[in-house]
Amino acid sequence: MSMTPLIDVIFLLLLFFMLSSTFSRFAEIELSSAVASTSAPDKPTERIFVQIGAERLTMNGVPATLDDLSAQIETGQVLVSLDADTSAQRLVDLLVRLRGREGLTVTVLE
Repeated sequence: MSMTPLIDVIFLLLLFFMLSSTFSRFAEIELSSAVASTSAPDKPTERIFVQIGAERLTMNGVPATLDDLSAQIETGQVLVSLDADTSAQRLVDLLVRLRGREGLTVTVLE
């Protein structure tokens, strides 16, 4: 009675998991940094300044909620400023609410 060496079993398991795994990224959100543009825009766009923190969310200096933002912002340019206590999840929640809108660009300020 012969036994398969342990290294062969480990290799087969490793090979199985490598071939059956997917390495695609789900729900990617594209971020653009605030860099000066060299081309002049064809038409002026509305700029909305959003400040986000762990508990605070303001739109153009007025307190708001994520539902308010998604209802009021349709087109234009959204500039997002992060407080020091902002979590990554809070930022992602905001970006998910604003993604996929035609004519809307979101820029996260450093």
